[in-house]
Amino acid sequence: MRVLDLRGQGMTNELVNTQVPRAALDISKAVQEITPLLDDVKNKGEQALLEVAAKFGNPDPKPFRVASHELDQALEALKPSLRAAIQESIDRVRKVCQAVMPVETSVELAPGATVRQRWQPVDSVGLYVPGGKAVYPSSVVMNVVPAQVAGVPRLAIATPAQAEFGNRPHPVVLATAAMLGVTEVYNIGGPAAVAAFAYGVPEIPLERVAMVTGPGNIYVAAAKRALRGVIGIDSEAGTTEILIVADDSADARLIAFDLVSQAEHDEAAACVLVTASESLVASVLAQIDAVAAETENSARVEAALNGIQSALVLVDSADAALEFANFYATEHLELHTFDPAKDAAKVSNAGALFLGRYSPVSLGDYLAGSNHVLPTGEQSKFGSGLGVHTFLRAQQVIEYDEAALRAVAEPATEFSNSERLPAHGEAIAARFDNE
Repeated sequence: MRVLDLRGQGMTNELVNTQVPRAALDISKAVQEITPLLDDVKNKGEQALLEVAAKFGNPDPKPFRVASHELDQALEALKPSLRAAIQESIDRVRKVCQAVMPVETSVELAPGATVRQRWQPVDSVGLYVPGGKAVYPSSVVMNVVPAQVAGVPRLAIATPAQAEFGNRPHPVVLATAAMLGVTEVYNIGGPAAVAAFAYGVPEIPLERVAMVTGPGNIYVAAAKRALRGVIGIDSEAGTTEILIVADDSADARLIAFDLVSQAEHDEAAACVLVTASESLVASVLAQIDAVAAETENSARVEAALNGIQSALVLVDSADAALEFANFYATEHLELHTFDPAKDAAKVSNAGALFLGRYSPVSLGDYLAGSNHVLPTGEQSKFGSGLGVHTFLRAQQVIEYDEAALRAVAEPATEFSNSERLPAHGEAIAARFDNE
């Protein structure tokens, strides 16, 4: 890994994100590349899906709709210990979602004048579960459980075919869907899946959905960007990233393991340590090569750690490290410091914070109870991770009686006249014409 010395330089947004840039992934260019595919799915339906599948090595993806017996067989074949682990993840995520479920509020502004805010679930959601370099039953949990707690009445999953399983979806993904009671599952991957959800494919049959959520590669993110407005989306969740802020109290070996754990996702994964401790940087350097070499996905890990998006960064102070973190706005932020809770209060931009040596990011990927679908690429500056709130819409319910409306009729008319919209005031006055 490269060592980047930023000591003696004041932290700025430009400095941080030019010296430690994310990997070069141009979503705008990807949108241009996939626009013909999206149009094909819209206009040609199933035929377009067949053509895309054949292009990527699956000449026979039918039936696109996964049959109920496939789900049942996958669940029956699931290793008991893995089933128990998945169930524990489901239970923990569900418990957190239930605890943070927004509640209806009501405000009485005057006698007979009430405004309520209620939360309505989205009518239908397409949940994308990736399946490229790894298999992600955890993404099934993270997408489905909050949607169920929110009360979404229709959930559909799309996930790509796997050659090693006869060009059908991965059986563990199917088993997890079955555990959660999701029976509408499709053997479709990539941007074609997002387009199928957005436009519907009657021949399958697949009805269009109102929203698409879930992570994916750059082309999935590009499809979500291109189709936003046709459908709602959660975010353009991209390649994983981890930023670790640490001081002399940190364990270099654990930091090495945590950087490697995220590097194994993708060659473009961003893995960054920021510290004011030269000795810690030296210790991490001494540890990380051995940790990376011994893991199963070592080639992928080494590519990520040696990419421009990864670095061990030296700064002047603990406060400068936290400034760096706010400018960088990472997906996952680990705090390995003397007082991580105190330091967390100084951080506003991060998808999720992991405090102390016993709260690694990999815990959040599976069993923390939090959600692992989080904003990447500085999106935590304006967006949040997936959760029960993602699948809810706030609706205002206004209820005034006659006396309450009469009390504001005059100022409301003043407003409407000032805006040259007198019919607004006239609509209020009409309620009292008979007096």
